[in-house]
Amino acid sequence: MQVLKYSIIIPVFNRPDEVKELLDTLTLQTYKDFEIIIVEDGSQISSEQVVNQYSTTLNIKYFSKPNEGPGLTRNYGSERASGNYFIFFDSDCLIPVNYMEIVNNSLAKRWFDAYGGPDAAHESFTPIQKAISYSMTSVLSTGGIRGAMIDPMKFHPRSFNMGFSKEVFLATGGFANMRFGEDLDMSMRIKEKGFSAGLIKDAFVYHKRRTDFRKFFKQVHNSGIARINLYKRHPNTLKAVHFAPALFVLFFIISIIGLLFGIWFFAGLLVIYFFAVFLDALIQYKSLKVAALSIEAVFVQHMAYGTGFIKSFWKRIILKQPEFVAYKNNFYK
Repeated sequence: MQVLKYSIIIPVFNRPDEVKELLDTLTLQTYKDFEIIIVEDGSQISSEQVVNQYSTTLNIKYFSKPNEGPGLTRNYGSERASGNYFIFFDSDCLIPVNYMEIVNNSLAKRWFDAYGGPDAAHESFTPIQKAISYSMTSVLSTGGIRGAMIDPMKFHPRSFNMGFSKEVFLATGGFANMRFGEDLDMSMRIKEKGFSAGLIKDAFVYHKRRTDFRKFFKQVHNSGIARINLYKRHPNTLKAVHFAPALFVLFFIISIIGLLFGIWFFAGLLVIYFFAVFLDALIQYKSLKVAALSIEAVFVQHMAYGTGFIKSFWKRIILKQPEFVAYKNNFYK
């Protein structure tokens, strides 16, 4: 295997405070042979001054370009990288001190042309951020498709914690021009090209995701829309588990109608489910507040993804309309 030279590529949009927190964690890495490329994607609030503070402690480069979305911004950074293995983080991540060491050692033992890692909640996260992290990682809410599964070869890397070789980048042409779902599209095209891709379970990051439930709804709603967009691009990738949130939406509506007619059975099943969520989150975080917020987070996640999935199914499959996203102009508000 060739000697690996890592390039960490981070797209940024109006988040200098997050960039600082992320770079702070990268200065503490136990394995330090890497460069960092920060690419400003048409931001109105620049991170350049923040990046300059690390010019003597990190091998870091800063670029600024017009807004094109995260996928093309990662490609922009990849084209300017000097390494032969690219690692991608979102700007709202914190990186454990031994992350790079784990990745380097893991790739030496078991080679992946492309890898992904799971995410977790940092102790400094707010209760809402911990609840959102729970909803996005728990088997009770996602079925284990985001890192809790046993077979690492079935894992689809996601761009908040993802790496692949320069050879992969050149062969695939990098990320597609999709506003949402571009990372899963990339993972699918990597496997379609015959490259190896899988999960490095110990290479986790602390991912903040969204800071309130309104922003979380927008994010996950677009993920539901993106799932059908991905199906149209990769017809064999739609699985039964992807329909679960849409079924939840329908089941919730049935429960409400049932209550209007004095039928408690369906609502009772929902109560049992959310009580299980509460207990599981309580055991994990040992916090009543986080456990209670986890109920809301899981509900928002299912409703957001489910409604996005249903909307996209109707527009793209029934009406044969072109690819689309929601909240394009105010996604971060």
